[in-house]
Amino acid sequence: MTTFPIMECTIRQVQQAMLEGKLTCRELAEAYLARIRAYDQQGPALNAIIAVNPRALEEADRLDRVLRETGALFGPLHGVPVLLKDNVGTCDMPTTAGSRALEGFVPREDAFLTKRLRQAGALILAKTNLHEFAIWGETISSILGQTRNPYDLTRTPGGSSGGTGAAIAANMGLIGIGTDTINSIRSPSSANSLVGIRPTMGLVSRDGIVPYSMTQDTAGPICRTVEDAVRTLDVIAGYDRADPRTAWCVGRKPESYLPFLDPDGMRGKRIGVLESFFGAQPANEAVNRVVRPALRYFEEGGAELISILEPIDSAWLTGHVSVHLDDFKHDLNHYLAQQGDSAPIHSLEDVVANGKYHPALRQHLLEAEEKEVGTPEYNQKRLLQIRVQDQVMSLMAELGLDAIVYPHQQQLVCKIGESQQQRNGVLCSVTGFPSIVVPAGFAPSEDAPIGVPVGMELIGRPFSEPILIAIAYSFEQA
Repeated sequence: MTTFPIMECTIRQVQQAMLEGKLTCRELAEAYLARIRAYDQQGPALNAIIAVNPRALEEADRLDRVLRETGALFGPLHGVPVLLKDNVGTCDMPTTAGSRALEGFVPREDAFLTKRLRQAGALILAKTNLHEFAIWGETISSILGQTRNPYDLTRTPGGSSGGTGAAIAANMGLIGIGTDTINSIRSPSSANSLVGIRPTMGLVSRDGIVPYSMTQDTAGPICRTVEDAVRTLDVIAGYDRADPRTAWCVGRKPESYLPFLDPDGMRGKRIGVLESFFGAQPANEAVNRVVRPALRYFEEGGAELISILEPIDSAWLTGHVSVHLDDFKHDLNHYLAQQGDSAPIHSLEDVVANGKYHPALRQHLLEAEEKEVGTPEYNQKRLLQIRVQDQVMSLMAELGLDAIVYPHQQQLVCKIGESQQQRNGVLCSVTGFPSIVVPAGFAPSEDAPIGVPVGMELIGRPFSEPILIAIAYSFEQA
């Protein structure tokens, strides 16, 4: 077993050790696999890992041979063990979307981003739990059950990418991949003291990912540091002819986002504080006591904070503007039709009929069955999305803003058995604008030895990832 310290280690540290002959990919993978054995189903029983790649060590050995024979890294993520949310397609492992209805289903080919990760030298170590079909935010599924938050075992890890969030926080892998339709990358990032990037719609391909809503779905990194999240984004971003939406990123994506990791990146920035996304009730006090003091780091770093008093209601956005459930039947059925006979089900109707889903999902599934795209109600929501885009862009133009900041969640991540309340991630989901969640601190709780993590969200204009990365990295360093 390696003596290399894997706790909170970074891509840069791991690859430097590999180049110096102090660490092999096999040793690193074995160390993470040991932590999965010790903490996923034993000890705190986080219940975050659906499946471990049975060929992980074999693939690690192959990467080690490449480095020995060439003296060079295979790619920018050489030897990096990845935890992949289990709605992201893998041609050599089942992709269940957390549902027993898809148990044993192996897609015909990798998702686009899975291919990108492998081409960059990454090692797919394991597939992680999610809220079934990515439909909500507590990370409970029929395939695995409830995932626990490693900081507070009485709480959920957020969701829907909570398996990735919990496992990365517990050092079961080096980097993670989540998907995001309403809050699902940023919620577990906030709840597990991690960095999560929801990229501009069209920056990362959705091809090969079990869909929830192709209007709002995207994928992105969940990592322990801004730098590692950026290194991951560099690999998975870009044009894919199988996802026409990615054509919008051509000419708008820099060759690399790494040059924007600027420790002085807050200086001179004007950052709007969206006051209506801070709760004003007793349930919101714990979050406010963390986020409000954290804002001073922006000013200490040379940024100017501007209060945004124009109200935006995140609950209204979720209920009346987001089309997550409206799209689900149409988009899932289309995906399953593409899989042909390799899929054990062929429609949402099949899922409901065979009953192989978690009981907590039933109401969502029945509601989705009744919805159709192209109805007057659906079209009204799509028109409202354009209006919200215009509203955010106008606010930024009028106030001369580089970014907007607010707590990702107005309340602490919920206890197991409860439902997430007052999450703010929907603003970027219905607009398609980019955002980054960074840790803001911890709220004291009797069940959390260190405290309950609280995340802060930064959003910007479409394809403004360079600005957001500079601000987030600078904030993180401060």
